[in-house]
Amino acid sequence: MSVLDTYVKKHDYLVCVDSDGCAMDTMDCKHIYCFGPCMVAEWELEQWREPILERWNEINLYSMTRGINRFKALNMMLTEVNAKYTPVDCLEDLTAWVNSGAAPSNDAIQKAIDETGSPILKKTLSWSKSVNAAIVALPEELKKPFEGAKEGLAAASEFADVAIVSSANRDAVVEEWTKFKLLDHVDIMLAQDMGSKAHCISEMLKFGYDPKKVLMVGDAPGDQDAAKQNGVHYYPILVRHEGESWAHIPDAFDKLRAGEYGEAEKGYVKSFLRNLGA
Repeated sequence: MSVLDTYVKKHDYLVCVDSDGCAMDTMDCKHIYCFGPCMVAEWELEQWREPILERWNEINLYSMTRGINRFKALNMMLTEVNAKYTPVDCLEDLTAWVNSGAAPSNDAIQKAIDETGSPILKKTLSWSKSVNAAIVALPEELKKPFEGAKEGLAAASEFADVAIVSSANRDAVVEEWTKFKLLDHVDIMLAQDMGSKAHCISEMLKFGYDPKKVLMVGDAPGDQDAAKQNGVHYYPILVRHEGESWAHIPDAFDKLRAGEYGEAEKGYVKSFLRNLGA
């Protein structure tokens, strides 16, 4: 049974919120200490460790591909490794799976492995599990919400249903949001196992929300794209200015409730794109 099967709509408004890099200040440390290093270890790339990790962080944190799903990022990085450093065996299998439309989850990879036996998909699953274990092992002081995030979620819950819409691992989201009592202001959690963010928002709209009364809060172009695909509004949390972004979100909520968000959104998006160097 899916969490969607038991969900009950309570408000006319819906606020969807991403986790890593948006509500939780966990995105940088997960990529710097977990994703990139686990990839270097799994594919034995120590010889080129420094430039590969620098490029991994550029792709995932500080450019217009910020927030890309882990498997798409891996495929991008291994494609560059294959071209610049050393051949990557069976890379075409990973590329085909990433582009297949399959849910970006460990369960979906396991299903593909069962069907194909592809060596690179086996390595990809091993890498993904290693990443999850490394994230769990991160020092607790590195896992914390951004300043103002809890207050922003509380403000949202006063007039809207609140949904976590994240491509992060579900167990990690549950752990982090529970620890800081952020789940007190959340009505439903849609994480990596539920499919893409665009799909998750689409599923939520089936409960009868007017897209003009739905706001996606995120920190990456993928969050904006997910909102755009569903015709809902977007509010950006700006990288390196997260606390300031959360401090201003009550004003965005006021504009949303007044039916005046569309014009303000243009300014928000312009600042968002400029902040990522677009």
